[in-house]
Amino acid sequence: MKPYFTLDDLHHWEPLDPPAKLAVFGDPVEHSRSPQLHNPALKACGIDAQYIRLHIRPDELKPGLEKVRDLGFLGVNCTIPHKFAALEAVDVVDDLARRLGAVNTIVFEDGKMLGFNSDGPGFLRALREEFSIDAHDLRILVLGAGGGAGRAVATQCAIEHCERLVLVNRSHEKSLLLAHQLAPYFADDRLAGAVERLQAVPWEEKALAEQLENTDLIINATSLGMKRVDPDLLPSHLLQPHHLVYDMVYSPPKTRLLAEAAANGARTANGLSMLLYQGAISFEHWFNRDAPVEAMRKGLLASL
Repeated sequence: MKPYFTLDDLHHWEPLDPPAKLAVFGDPVEHSRSPQLHNPALKACGIDAQYIRLHIRPDELKPGLEKVRDLGFLGVNCTIPHKFAALEAVDVVDDLARRLGAVNTIVFEDGKMLGFNSDGPGFLRALREEFSIDAHDLRILVLGAGGGAGRAVATQCAIEHCERLVLVNRSHEKSLLLAHQLAPYFADDRLAGAVERLQAVPWEEKALAEQLENTDLIINATSLGMKRVDPDLLPSHLLQPHHLVYDMVYSPPKTRLLAEAAANGARTANGLSMLLYQGAISFEHWFNRDAPVEAMRKGLLASL
């Protein structure tokens, strides 16, 4: 079978065995591990269907969604660069997806497209699995909070009323804008501490050093760390034993950030668990049943 299909393939669709009922839309898409997550889940549940990759360009999103709907697909995932456009392309947007500002899971139901977001909820499940703790109890710093998964996770942490949230982004203006949008979540009667509960700070060593003294959880929501030549995210001496460090990058499994954090005594985890639970939540939206998480985990690990 082809590693991925295109909109042209959809217009000349030849049924697969088992039939394609789910897909991931992306540009590019050949790197996606979503089929390795979902096809074991479908098999474990005895569902006669398969999950495929679809290389869909930005101007093809709406016609692509309409075509797979008309072909009888149950739903799709949207990855880069479609998450933001999908918010406007669907007929009905879930309240959480609207607040997170993106759609990555679409369900076709009664001819309509329903949009959801599993980024934020997937992160929360991953956090509980990796560190046995909830966002509500933590002082959190997000690197790469300007958009995409970083914006979604930062917003989810605000919705959970985390103890403290610090937004860091290469474009400081983007993190300032997000802080303004999230301010209502921190307008409660909790007693003020020595530092502000919501801040957007420049990506500079002095500013980071001040914030990390009052941080429990550090989240890397950028792609930095995938390549050996990538620059350091944080000076290693700023990483401390009390820190929890979650790197959304999962390939390689131990990035330089995670290695340096572990060497300094911090507890660490990579983004594989978030990927797993994002997929599980999508499955639950499509089938209205619990996802077979262990079958999905086994398939994902085998793909690595």
